[in-house]
Amino acid sequence: MTDKPTRRRFIQTSAAAVTALSASKIHGANERIRAGFIGVGNRGGQLLDATLPNTDVEVVALCDVYRPYLDEWKAKVGGATTHRDFREVIDRSDIDAVFIGTPDHWHAIQTIDACAAGKDVYVEKPLSFTIVEGRRMVEAARRNNRIVQVGIHRRSSKSYREAAEFVQNDGIGKVTVGRCYRLSNMWPTGIGKAPDSEPPASLDWEMWVGPRPYRPYNENIAPYKFRWHKDYSSQMGNWGVHYLDGLRWLTGEEAPVSVSAHGGQWAVDDDRTIPDTLHVVFEFASGRLFMFGQYEACGNKMWDRSDLEARGTKGTLHISDRGYRVEPERGGQFQERDPKMEPVNRNIEDGDVTANHIRNFLDCVKSRDVPNCDLETGHRSTTFCHLANIALETKARIEWDAAAEKIVGNDAANARLHYDYREPWKLA
Repeated sequence: MTDKPTRRRFIQTSAAAVTALSASKIHGANERIRAGFIGVGNRGGQLLDATLPNTDVEVVALCDVYRPYLDEWKAKVGGATTHRDFREVIDRSDIDAVFIGTPDHWHAIQTIDACAAGKDVYVEKPLSFTIVEGRRMVEAARRNNRIVQVGIHRRSSKSYREAAEFVQNDGIGKVTVGRCYRLSNMWPTGIGKAPDSEPPASLDWEMWVGPRPYRPYNENIAPYKFRWHKDYSSQMGNWGVHYLDGLRWLTGEEAPVSVSAHGGQWAVDDDRTIPDTLHVVFEFASGRLFMFGQYEACGNKMWDRSDLEARGTKGTLHISDRGYRVEPERGGQFQERDPKMEPVNRNIEDGDVTANHIRNFLDCVKSRDVPNCDLETGHRSTTFCHLANIALETKARIEWDAAAEKIVGNDAANARLHYDYREPWKLA
């Protein structure tokens, strides 16, 4: 757990030199990228699976605080060293890029440290645990000239790309409403209940908790169920960021002007500290609403084969990684009943979008081009989710100043834009 003062000070004081050297290095088309993976559990393992088929990548380091994950992947990735402390991976001079698949509360520290050490980064969503962290991550990447791809993988979807161009060229008229949902009926027992206990010997619980306030180990938190505990994550961030980013891309929106959230733990009896029922409304200065529902006590579909819905004055669009379709609007009260446009039905097979997203990152590591989901894009979309959680916690309609990244006239809400890290952790 102790820091490495000599090595860390060396990296910080020589960051400019490291950055200049790394930024000037452009990999050749056939040159291999040496990569380290920090967090190789559920999502981190999926990233590894999608990365290994790329012949221009050599996975040289695996890191996780949970030994069974390391053992599983060490057996599959011959030659890679294993680590329990992420700093050992970041400090290596022979690594070009790191993939970060750790819990949300670790993303900022690890990304900023990796950027300072001259590494390019693929970091999973949600980008950050707080809005302040997200902005600091953007600043670190810019300061160190790093390529950072955020794992909102639909940004590498051909279907979404084409649909965004169609919608923004007035394809369905003025979009006034966008809707998206995370649906899963977890009633009655959800993630279950478990008492606090001693952590298993195979888990470094102290390191897992990291900058968050220390608490006793509970098997209903780690290694995976942290998604239902607001001290470490949320389903708003876990799922909402994908769908809200999709709506943001379709419409070109950057940030809401107000946010309200409603919900609670109303049906599922488990250890969660987030709602089983949540509904959030985002309002925009352009004159539209986005609505996100996290319904974990009722899971029937809102519509078939679609991720989200955009409702325009001429037509309603439904989209997924398999394409999009538009149902024409007809005139309503006092209007002519003729269809306002022709129907659209576009079949576009994206394949494995995670694999596409990783391939885009690798290409950008070589070319130094901006990746499909750069840090600014990921930060703006993740901010939606943080604002929703803050609105729910404070039971307030939030007025958001996107330029200043401050909440207007609400000290209690602004206090939730960041938190004090547990020693010795800090943002570099």
